[in-house]
Amino acid sequence: MPIRTALAVLAATTALVLTGLWVGNNVNMLPLDASSNAPTYDALFKVLFSIGTMLFLGIVILLVYSMFRFRRRAGDFSDGLAIEGNLPLEIVWTAIPAIVVLFVGIYSYDIYERMGGMVALNDHSAMDHMAMDHSVQQAQAPGRVWGGIGAAGMDAAPGGPVLPVEVTAMQFAFIFHYPDAQITSGELHVPTGQPVELHMEARDVIHAFWVPQFRLKQDVIPGQPTVLSFTATKAGTYPIVCAELCGPYHGGMRSNVVVHEPEAYDAWLQQNSPNRTTT
Repeated sequence: MPIRTALAVLAATTALVLTGLWVGNNVNMLPLDASSNAPTYDALFKVLFSIGTMLFLGIVILLVYSMFRFRRRAGDFSDGLAIEGNLPLEIVWTAIPAIVVLFVGIYSYDIYERMGGMVALNDHSAMDHMAMDHSVQQAQAPGRVWGGIGAAGMDAAPGGPVLPVEVTAMQFAFIFHYPDAQITSGELHVPTGQPVELHMEARDVIHAFWVPQFRLKQDVIPGQPTVLSFTATKAGTYPIVCAELCGPYHGGMRSNVVVHEPEAYDAWLQQNSPNRTTT
């Protein structure tokens, strides 16, 4: 390959990589991140977005260049050159995708493992080790634990005891029960900065608990209690969506998670407690 051509290819590749990295780190297509584990997932998304941008721009630029550079000229009715094989080129276009796929696979596996995805179903001791510093109740909870990213993947360290909430999914609603406060609600209310542990079960068919701002989505399966843990970091009201087709009114199976500051959450507990005193 002539030096001039090699330098042009190197410059174009460098520009393509830099553009992909800039787009991945500066173009935000995700909703607000409102949980401590969200930055971990967002970092993976940025990597995938950067790689996707490089591939998309590289392929489009190459196609457009080829359309003009190798187009049939007016009055030219001859056949094209009979080119068969190019070993260096074939090695390059095989090696680069292989390296990219291997990197993405290892990176994704690391995050999946920290979520508890590789823990055997009902292996409670391993789940305790994988999840974020749960209470003794965690070891007694059946099912799979998701969302418990370790401290290295958090933007804010959780504080305080774990808040347990029992979640019942049914056609077509989520019901939230607070066993410690004996409160049942159609909305999930949690404080900022405190680990929350959702003990989820389905009464009829498969549902899915999805909060986009928390980067959490977990199937809720009949006969298989599931534990989902998270720590909310930003006060606000965020939608809870059933992301599994569960029947004719699936689209209306929605609720909200209301994230309070600690003082406001205590006030909500006091206001809704069945044992509250009135003056």
